[in-house]
Amino acid sequence: MATDNLDVIRDQFTKQAVTFSQSPAMQDEEAIRLLIKASGVKPGARILDVACGPGMVVCGFAASGVRAVGIDATPAMIERAKILAEEKALPNVEWQVGVAYPLPFEDNSFDAVTCRFAFHHIPSPIEAFSEMRRVCKTSGVIVVCDAYTSDDPARADAFNRMERLRDPSTVRFHRLGELERIFQQAGLTPTRHFYRVPFEMNTLLKASFPNEGEAGLVRDMIEQSVKDDSLGTGTRQNDGQIIFDYSVVILAAEKQPGG
Repeated sequence: MATDNLDVIRDQFTKQAVTFSQSPAMQDEEAIRLLIKASGVKPGARILDVACGPGMVVCGFAASGVRAVGIDATPAMIERAKILAEEKALPNVEWQVGVAYPLPFEDNSFDAVTCRFAFHHIPSPIEAFSEMRRVCKTSGVIVVCDAYTSDDPARADAFNRMERLRDPSTVRFHRLGELERIFQQAGLTPTRHFYRVPFEMNTLLKASFPNEGEAGLVRDMIEQSVKDDSLGTGTRQNDGQIIFDYSVVILAAEKQPGG
């Protein structure tokens, strides 16, 4: 991964480590169960979660009897993940500080390889996916979960501008079709599972670390979207609060022989 982007990621997620780990969206047990179900793994399997953050997915797998490994570029996130595993008394977990590409694992090492809420931070999702595929066993499953933008170019551009202001480690959120094509270019046809993650504007901004002077721009863009849905997020007012949704997809596909 590009060194400059990696520095920004580590800066942002060191600041966000505690609030990110406490976010209801990250802790959503139903969403984690959906991702685990999409992987199709059984107890005794070995999985890798790429860009594991504070470890919720790894711990979810481990609680179901799976041997789970988490890797993340930010040491502070790995420390939060270790705390979570200790709190849940999960012995069948491993943690490693490292980047999405190249992954420090041998070919065909895991029964499933997952990545949640990270492709929009990765400069080359295709390279990340290629590494996920490489370390996944034949007939194992590759799972990518991320938010995606509107298909409308103007709304997608506005959403990405807002997100880059809100979180400078963001590279780009992709359209649904773009995420699917990453699989298709590898000869894979993914299954799809959808859900939405609602956020209240002020709550999200309190947990964000935009560059100095840019929080107001983020607020302005979200407030404007109440009037015209310019972000493509269904932004609305509810009891004096401004709510908007991240549209999320879980894509999962079995690695084919020779892949």
